[in-house]
Amino acid sequence: MQILTVAALIVIGILLFELIIFSHEFGHFITAKLSGVKVNEFALGMGPKIISFVKGETRYSLRLFPIGGYCAMEGEDEDSKEKAAFNNAKVWKRMIIIIAGAVMNILLGFVMMFAFTVQADSFSSTTVSQFQPNAFTANTGLQTGDKIIEVNGYSIWNSRDLQFAISTLPYETVKGNTLEVYKERATSAACGVYNKYANDKSLSQDELQKYYNALSEGCSKINKATSKEEATKLLDETCKSIYALDKSYDMSKYKTPEIDTTTSRPRFMADVKVVRDGKEITLENVQFFTYYADDDAEKENKPTVAFDFAVKPIEKNVGTVLTETFTETCSMAKTVWTSLVWLVQGKFGFNDMSGPVGIATAVTQVASMGLETGFADAVNNILFVMILITVNLGIVNMLPFPALDGGRFLFLLIEWIFKKPIPRKAEQVVNTAGLVLLLAFMLIISVKDVFQLVTGTFPGM
Repeated sequence: MQILTVAALIVIGILLFELIIFSHEFGHFITAKLSGVKVNEFALGMGPKIISFVKGETRYSLRLFPIGGYCAMEGEDEDSKEKAAFNNAKVWKRMIIIIAGAVMNILLGFVMMFAFTVQADSFSSTTVSQFQPNAFTANTGLQTGDKIIEVNGYSIWNSRDLQFAISTLPYETVKGNTLEVYKERATSAACGVYNKYANDKSLSQDELQKYYNALSEGCSKINKATSKEEATKLLDETCKSIYALDKSYDMSKYKTPEIDTTTSRPRFMADVKVVRDGKEITLENVQFFTYYADDDAEKENKPTVAFDFAVKPIEKNVGTVLTETFTETCSMAKTVWTSLVWLVQGKFGFNDMSGPVGIATAVTQVASMGLETGFADAVNNILFVMILITVNLGIVNMLPFPALDGGRFLFLLIEWIFKKPIPRKAEQVVNTAGLVLLLAFMLIISVKDVFQLVTGTFPGM
């Protein structure tokens, strides 16, 4: 049964990937047909033909290897004297045909995102609803009811934007003697007292809730303290209020917990713009929950950032489903573009990139994670990765780089502006050079992915 399940997931993954390729090539195909340009062959897949037939002037082919496809137009690579050749079409028609593949990829992203989004019971907003008792963000500026609209200049349209912005924050080392660190340690000390009761299995849920309410109320006050002395006093009151619920506790043994603020600490920090009481305000140096995942991470000084607050849910209805579909797809496109910019700026490194091997590995990983909870979750995980791939393909193909659709579009734009085409030979040389560079780059990335797989250093392993 497990083998059949895995086989089914592989088939679904391949079909979704082929759908992405089909949508791209269909964009070229349908706009070429509507523009009166002759299409010699429309192929899905590469390599030997499995099925092939001719209808009208076009051969339609299904090929063996599901790794690509093409829409071969008359006069696309070489000048043709045929009236219906690509090179003889008006420049604006050629521009539409060339860019249509990337546009179709993004449109497919919207459709697939709708299929993914419509399954949710509700959606997450960017409005803070509550904090963990020892929340860093609560003692460095955020408040309940704040709607987060920007993090370090990155626009926040939805919860996915918020996750991306926070997960890519730079971290700094802050001194251990700051008020913010002191308050965080004070709330952590109060949580330590609460945890003694949280682990007591003899307490009922109603009784434990009373302890938690006392902790939350006290920590909320500590987070608003304006001095270390006030924070210490509030910590003392919070601990006593928790112990007071335990009728068997001897208050004569009570001692105020010690606060360790002697060492510096890593902190993920950001300037956060929020809407509070109808007004936009910028909160400087908001600190997010920072921790070391394990001893190795601490030795290598590689801290991890996480949310320490909850956001309000958005009720599901027709309007919110459509809104989430639109904003989620746009956010994904923005994430791809931002990642490319940050890659050029050096914010992302070589190890953060992946090629076909890395993508296949990532699909396998998310499918395996989904299978832990059910087949449908595994399919949805694969679907989400495919949404990212199709949007990524659309954005990257629009880049004005030789051999990409965006590069060919740039040549046509130059032709349209100067009313004179770039010599075919010059265009071929530039595109060939660009293709060689792209293939070499993909080969290097693939070797890197294989090395990470062999050494167990691939992300998520």
